[in-house]
Amino acid sequence: MNQNTNKPVRVRFAPSPTGRTHLGSGRTALYNYLLARQTGGQFILRIEDTDRKRYNAESEQELIDSLHWLGIQWDEGPDVGGPHAPYHQSQRKDIYLQHAKQLVEMGHAYYCFCTPERLARVRQEQQKRKDPTHYDGTCRRLSPSESALRVDDGESHVVRFKTPQDGSITVNDRLRGEITFENHNIDDYIIVKSDGLALYHLAAMVDDHLMGITHVIRGSEWLPTFPLHAHIIRAFGWQEPDWIHLSLFLKPSGKGKMSKRDSAQLMKDGFSIYLTDLRSLGYLPEGVLNWTALMGWSYDDHTEFFTLEDLVEKFNIDRLNPSPAAINFSKLDHFNGLHIRSLPVSDLADRIKPFFQGAGYDVEDDKLLMVTTLIQKRIVTLDDAPKMGGFFFEDEVHPKPEDLVGKKMTPAESATAAQRAYQILEDLPVINQETAEEPMRSLAEELGLKAGQLFGILRVAVTGRTVSPPLFETMAIIGKETVLARIHQAVETLSTMEE
Repeated sequence: MNQNTNKPVRVRFAPSPTGRTHLGSGRTALYNYLLARQTGGQFILRIEDTDRKRYNAESEQELIDSLHWLGIQWDEGPDVGGPHAPYHQSQRKDIYLQHAKQLVEMGHAYYCFCTPERLARVRQEQQKRKDPTHYDGTCRRLSPSESALRVDDGESHVVRFKTPQDGSITVNDRLRGEITFENHNIDDYIIVKSDGLALYHLAAMVDDHLMGITHVIRGSEWLPTFPLHAHIIRAFGWQEPDWIHLSLFLKPSGKGKMSKRDSAQLMKDGFSIYLTDLRSLGYLPEGVLNWTALMGWSYDDHTEFFTLEDLVEKFNIDRLNPSPAAINFSKLDHFNGLHIRSLPVSDLADRIKPFFQGAGYDVEDDKLLMVTTLIQKRIVTLDDAPKMGGFFFEDEVHPKPEDLVGKKMTPAESATAAQRAYQILEDLPVINQETAEEPMRSLAEELGLKAGQLFGILRVAVTGRTVSPPLFETMAIIGKETVLARIHQAVETLSTMEE
């Protein structure tokens, strides 16, 4: 198949909100969203929260906020409703119990009464013999009538899937092709816990069927239990969806799977695998989407800039790559810079304003718009904006005295050059590139200096920084009075410095 599909698909993103929302979740949600939008289908958000001990309501809200920040919207879900509500698995307990009972009645599942203590002893004995650890089938051998009586008597139990012990099962992954598993290597997994709550293995398969899911795009961590899920679906006689298991994310070094444990070190370096962190670090959702989409998918061998609309148009599941993808934060910076430069100036100004305010600056909108024009080509993240242009909103700047000294010049020579520049600039009606650049270049030549030496002194004097946007455009925004005051202060500082 060379195209995604000619029919509208129904896809779902079904996370377990037990922690923070990371890049892997963002990518899975994105690919599902793209396929739905491209085919005119539906994208469903379903919350897999049957593990009540680990479920975290704050994590669920962070998940929803993070996906909305990326621009990903769903057609059905816990916050928007839909024809298949409820969309929290914890609220669908009776549905799963009904299906578990059906599996038992069909002979595809059984009640297990083994205590945790007995299971631990069995596991220890298997480990001593160096056998693979698995359930030993004790309750599998019970008669259905005995099992039913023990359940009726209120004996604590779980429900296990009765995996065939002979033969094999072949499943098809869209990226990897057919994969065959020997049945004797597949455990009799628990599908309903003793508290009556179903595990993902049953709940997700039931929900996918009832919600009409046509394509399951999920992480490769589900490959080991892929045959179990296929067994469950086939036991019910349901049609299987198209299965797509995405590539792993590797550490930036390319060695080893990226994990949440690596996040602390990444934050020290100014990066993160968590979407809310990337937002606070000043990354655009457009940049994160562009970067994330290309970690496991490509359109061709040269196109790299994509908006969300571009991705909806061009995404193709047959161009997904199952090979592990190393997380490359340099690429993130690259894409973020591209998207910053593609924004209308007014839009970028709106986005960087909170970062200026967060850095303590009182921002004037008219000035901010002019500043944004100057720094747009020079910043990589929104957080760079106050570092690059904060001085525009400062009443005074306090450069390091040594930075005021021109290259290969003494403080006295630098003071003389700055004083001469002050006198020329003072006589100009306004200070901008058109009025000031040529007189300053002529002054440098007259003083036997390179333009860069004089401009460097003036840059530090006016901005307090050794690196800034273009000097004369900067002066124009700061204004003649402030420029002259800052150069005068620089002359005084240089005049008191020892040679």
